[in-house]
This record gives sequence, structure tokens and C-alpha cells, in this order.
Amino acid sequence: MTPPRLLPWAGSGGKACYLITDDPGGPVSRLADAMESVQLGMGGQLVAHARQVLPDTAPGELRFLAECLVRALDDALRVAESRGRRLEEQT
Repeated sequence: MTPPRLLPWAGSGGKACYLITDDPGGPVSRLADAMESVQLGMGGQLVAHARQVLPDTAPGELRFLAECLVRALDDALRVAESRGRRLEEQT
């Protein structure tokens, strides 16, 4: 059996979710792969948007943008942690 996989979404109370399976290509694994791809893509788009609007952004909009960037960074860090664990398993 493979070690548990950290999934790219949080469970109740913001706790980490893990997948325990013998089939790393199963439907939940594929869903997690797709979700990671979407999260990273959205984060990239958000960073590009932030670069465009930052010079002329009002303080209220800056706070909203910062909150969105923090969520995107949280997602990216969770993806990086999950992928890093899986890379360690391969070595």
C-alpha cells in the first residue's frame, strides 16, 4: 500500500484530508490531480492580475486582493507539500 496522499482541499474545520489507496490512478487521485492543476492555474492568474492592478489599487481593494493571494498561496503550499511527499516516496 502507498502512503497516504495529502489532498488539495481541506476537511471540516480546515483540517488536512488524506487519501489512502492502493490505486494511485483511481478516481479520487485523478480528481485531486485536476484540482491541483486548477488551484495552481488560478493562483498564477491571480498573481498576474495583482501585478497589473497594484500600482493604482484603492486600500479596500488591496485588502481583498491580499486575502485572495493568501488563499492562493495556501493552496500552492498544500500542493507543493503533497507533491514533495510523493517525490520522496519514489526515491
